[in-house]
Amino acid sequence: MTRGNVLTRRKTLSIIIAFAVCAGIVLAPTPAGLTREGQNALAIFALCFVLWVGNALPLAVTSLFAIVLLPTLRVLPASRSFELFGSPVVFFILGAFILAAALMRSGLSTRLALAFLRRFGGSPKSLLAGVIFSGGFLAFWMPQHAVAALLFPIVLEIAHALDLKPVKSRYGRALFLALAWGAVVGGVATFLGGARNPLALGILSEHYDMSITFVEWVVAVAPFSIILMGCAYFLLLRGFGVDVEDVSRARDALDKKAKALGPISKREKGVGIVMLLTIVAWIVSGRVVGLASISILAAVALFVFNLIEWKSVEEYVNWGVIFMYGGAIAIATALHESGGARWIAHVAEDRIAGLPPFWMLMVFAVAATFLTEGISNVAAVALMLPICFGLMEGSGVSPISVVFVVAVPAGLAFSLPMGTPANAIAYSAGYYRLRDSLVAGATLKIVALLLFALVVKFYWPLLGIGT
Repeated sequence: MTRGNVLTRRKTLSIIIAFAVCAGIVLAPTPAGLTREGQNALAIFALCFVLWVGNALPLAVTSLFAIVLLPTLRVLPASRSFELFGSPVVFFILGAFILAAALMRSGLSTRLALAFLRRFGGSPKSLLAGVIFSGGFLAFWMPQHAVAALLFPIVLEIAHALDLKPVKSRYGRALFLALAWGAVVGGVATFLGGARNPLALGILSEHYDMSITFVEWVVAVAPFSIILMGCAYFLLLRGFGVDVEDVSRARDALDKKAKALGPISKREKGVGIVMLLTIVAWIVSGRVVGLASISILAAVALFVFNLIEWKSVEEYVNWGVIFMYGGAIAIATALHESGGARWIAHVAEDRIAGLPPFWMLMVFAVAATFLTEGISNVAAVALMLPICFGLMEGSGVSPISVVFVVAVPAGLAFSLPMGTPANAIAYSAGYYRLRDSLVAGATLKIVALLLFALVVKFYWPLLGIGT
């Protein structure tokens, strides 16, 4: 049996299971304490969970299907269901994707990556650090999958220049894991590295009419992200070591690639100015004007000043992702408004009853970080956040704390290629085995959770984010 046939059978089985579970929940007697709307919301939730985990349908298709099912099963009115697709978060993500497309199309992102790497190219150890920190820095401002795709050919050229043998070279394994880990860790620090963070904000806004500013997020998470990059660097050095002594050929290759770019163009300067002004606007007036409005204004400015063409946007923006987030927000809101999430929380409460708030938050963090290895981090946030909100109601813990402890760990997929596109891109080079990423990724995950616990316990209270 061919691999394609096996995958087709798995997808078919997942679809059958998903619809069977959904129908079973809809047709079952309504439990005490749960409304019929809540029961149907849970049925849609279960269907999406199975489809997301089984990867049976594109994530966007599953989300669109959920939007249609909500009014069909009378969980939400049709107007309310489709209205959620117009959440400001969706438009923030769209604007951010267009900005990232302009950075890549203009060549400014490549120039920044090369400039960063060339500064770290003095020794094998410093070059490894350069790959991690350049990926992390770029993922502050671009989606992590775009960062991985941008750095992949550069790191591959370094590997070829150093004549590193796939799988056999310990330094080669470390370089490509550094490529993935830098993008992943940097992606949790702002709203731009991954759309799961804006999605979490959208769910927070729909549930509690609360928000987190761009600066508040960066101050709360960026120090954790930077320290974790350093931890990743030392783990790679300790786990794989360095089996090359001289990286001068790699530095020459980087210099040659940088010279081929020529002097910085007017388009690059223009894109850089728009990006800087956008970041300043998010910081200064994000709460007043709105992050989404600023993102769209920035995107419009790129076209007004002829810094990008619509054809380029179509090439770089994954429209399926936009549909996916609209559906995820709708599912989470339906669970909340129908009482479904509250009922799940009540059922689960007995299992974690008596735990102090800090340890409850840590349970959420551990669950999110392991769930994200198997399914999309967006799906992990959409599935977990409404339930976690319900569990923490009445505990005195701010919903903002819940957002952080779900969204940040949900972005920390280090082990499996399917956990995040950054892992898949790095793994595709063939320089490390799955066993390498499983062992090293599990170690980094443990370190990340321990560091995150320290941040939650000691750092966030200083910022007023208490448990």
